[in-house]
Amino acid sequence: MNAGEREVPFVLGTAGHIDHGKTTLVKALTGIDCDRLQEEKKRGITIELGFAPLRLPGGAVVSIVDVPGHERFIRQMVAGASGVDAVLFVVAADEGVMPQTREHLAILSLLGVRDGVVALTKADLVDPEMLELVREDVAEALRGTFLESAPVFAVSAHTGENLDLLTQALESLVERVPPRDRSGGFFLPVDRAFPISGFGTVVTGTAYTGTLRSGSDVVLLPSERAGKVRTLQVHGRLVEEAWAGQRIAVNLSGVPVDAINRGDVLCSPGMFVPTSCLDVVLRVLASSMEPVKHWQRVHLHVGTSDTLARVALLDRRQIEPGEEAPAQLVLEERIVACLHQRFVVRFYSPLVTIAGGEILYPYGNKPRGRKARAAVAGRIETLLAAPGGSTLFALLADERTRISLKEAMVLLQQTAEGVRALAQELVRGKRIVVLGKGNDESYVSTVQLKKIETLLLETLDEFHATMPQLRGMPLEQLVARLFPGEDVRSAKEILSLFLENSTILLEEGRVRSPRFIYRDPEELRRQLRDLEELCARSGVVQLPLLEEVRHALHLSEQDLRILMDVARQEGLVAVISEGMLLHRVVEERLLGLLGTVESDITVASVRDLTGSSRKYVLPILEHFDAQGYTRRVGDKRILRKKNLRQEGKNK
Repeated sequence: MNAGEREVPFVLGTAGHIDHGKTTLVKALTGIDCDRLQEEKKRGITIELGFAPLRLPGGAVVSIVDVPGHERFIRQMVAGASGVDAVLFVVAADEGVMPQTREHLAILSLLGVRDGVVALTKADLVDPEMLELVREDVAEALRGTFLESAPVFAVSAHTGENLDLLTQALESLVERVPPRDRSGGFFLPVDRAFPISGFGTVVTGTAYTGTLRSGSDVVLLPSERAGKVRTLQVHGRLVEEAWAGQRIAVNLSGVPVDAINRGDVLCSPGMFVPTSCLDVVLRVLASSMEPVKHWQRVHLHVGTSDTLARVALLDRRQIEPGEEAPAQLVLEERIVACLHQRFVVRFYSPLVTIAGGEILYPYGNKPRGRKARAAVAGRIETLLAAPGGSTLFALLADERTRISLKEAMVLLQQTAEGVRALAQELVRGKRIVVLGKGNDESYVSTVQLKKIETLLLETLDEFHATMPQLRGMPLEQLVARLFPGEDVRSAKEILSLFLENSTILLEEGRVRSPRFIYRDPEELRRQLRDLEELCARSGVVQLPLLEEVRHALHLSEQDLRILMDVARQEGLVAVISEGMLLHRVVEERLLGLLGTVESDITVASVRDLTGSSRKYVLPILEHFDAQGYTRRVGDKRILRKKNLRQEGKNK
């Protein structure tokens, strides 16, 4: 590199109709002929992607990707345009706007390109009147697009007309387009692979994300071939480090050239995995002649890959031209995709560009049922509104019991440091908690913790109700019930959070709810016997009140509540009017007396029979009515013709 020059991570792509002079213009700007194949030189058309460094007047050196213009090579055009930061849009002054001019413009829009410069090539071949007509034609074609306000230059690669002005405009373009974020895992879709004698395999491509260093371990996906970086080159110069936004040549060891296919991705190990389902926002071109329908088969172009896919719509049956909607792309073969990567969709037949959009989550799962589809659509809408990594992290944490650090690195396509930084952001916002340390770190959302807490207390309450004689639920049994299939150590770490805030208690390997007070079975039996003796002594003459029972048996309010719960469960007592306690022994005794009554059963007759008062007799008889022992007719009651004593015992 010459003195004063500096590498700038910026990729400029050409676009335009075939034979409009893109490659010739690139050669005039850079001195490099991007048509390197014999067939390209013989036929005079670009077939494969071409690359060249562009040296700008201020010393910046950027990359140019020259793409084919022929409709048969749209796949190559998309592959090249997918990684560009801006476009050099080319229209020949002697032909004007042509079909591929419009399709390339639509593809660039779908791929998220937002800036560029327009060159009217072959200006030396037309007169001023024709040039003005072409300007108007181009202005009309660009109206309403991202290039509507772009500067337009009439140039000639043969005479050099206005090439200096074009170069100055490109320098301004480089300065105003923001650089790419270098964080995250390294991700480079491979667009060329070739052997070099004495060096081995070389792959080239535009880095989308991350940073790569000489000597780094890498993996080629989806084939999962591991390799190591021998050397790196940017614009033919050896470098120790390369990053997102640069055209890079990577010399690999451990990967034979015949193991590499178009569509492969060179990336950081442990941060990307192949996928067959993408969560996306899909936009149908306004120029499309028909809508995109649910489960329609399409050609999908992502990075340098080209595969067949089905469009799975989540909240409608079709997307009309000019509209966008959340969707999933279900692929017929696995690919590797990165977050926020743009894509293009073409009809299965005929091959016409109809739609495109952005990948909001690469690892989708096809939902089953309306509720699940609505949940996926909601997640896509949320990510579209707030596309930061912390938003995705929070959503994924809410959907899973726990996410380990290694899982998060793949789901978020981040380095360990990047995951930890996002985690701390969510911790400050009280969205997640961090468990463990170092490589064993994991994350649980506060939403999940609330769900776990509810299930935890319900599980313990159920256990205490069925096994009150035990001090609590064995810890291992609780872990197996709440976290089936989960790592035991991680499950115990989650439970430790509830132990720390006393939501649950752990004693001698058993877990109990703070609401449960363990009572020794023998002590409880003694209290039940004392209760029976107290009620038997009082008889029907004067039923004891709950508060009187508590004082007589020297119980706390909590002890009384536990005693009453057990007594009710065993059918020993009933609490009737105003807190009066009717024990089963008293109930059986009175039912036996009623069976001997030969006259009418009334409140007065029962009062006289028992020596009690109306205050106690009336609530008892109303209780008997409710239980079906008696049936009231006016002021009298009829005894049911059954063995009342036995029925009373059964009750």
